[in-house]
Amino acid sequence: MKKVIYIIIAVLFAILLFWVGKRFGTTNVSEQVISNSTIVKEIAELASLDVQGNASIKRSNIEESGGWSDNLKKAFLENTVWVSIPYQAKYGVNIDEQHFKVETNNKKIIVHLPAPHLMSYELKVDRMETANRKGWLLFQDDETYTAVQKKLYQSSRAQLENNNIYIEQSKDKIRKVMEQYYAPFLKDHTLEVRFEGTTTAKPALN
Repeated sequence: MKKVIYIIIAVLFAILLFWVGKRFGTTNVSEQVISNSTIVKEIAELASLDVQGNASIKRSNIEESGGWSDNLKKAFLENTVWVSIPYQAKYGVNIDEQHFKVETNNKKIIVHLPAPHLMSYELKVDRMETANRKGWLLFQDDETYTAVQKKLYQSSRAQLENNNIYIEQSKDKIRKVMEQYYAPFLKDHTLEVRFEGTTTAKPALN
């Protein structure tokens, strides 16, 4: 909630300074708003994408072949564990001077940013659901659940780190927030947000 308030304040600040520049017929104020890298940097860092979902895993020593030996093993030696845990992840950008810059050139505003990535990942273990099937000759083993949870965290985190859909959604969110900040200037400027490795342009609004 706080980050939304900060973004709104920054946008209102840009509109106010733009109006002051228009009101008194000066361009210096407007140029300062456009190239204010401190505010743009904070906006980019605050415009993170929150993602929620469920991570699940199943581990079993039984192959579902349907043969008599398989059924016999199920009865006496099966060890099947299923775990499902809600997760919360956040995608965004970590700004450093090497990958961040604001340029203005011939009524064109160019914002250079690093590529978004998975910034945090948390499993809500307190809401975990589990199930298991054990053969008659096996006893309950809590270490099994611990090993499965560790494997679940590693595999699900790796999947999210390489989830291009969420990465693109993060880029889109940052672009939209940048457009809101620069909205007062887009009648006579174009905005281009360049993420490291990609380029995306926003045409001027008429």
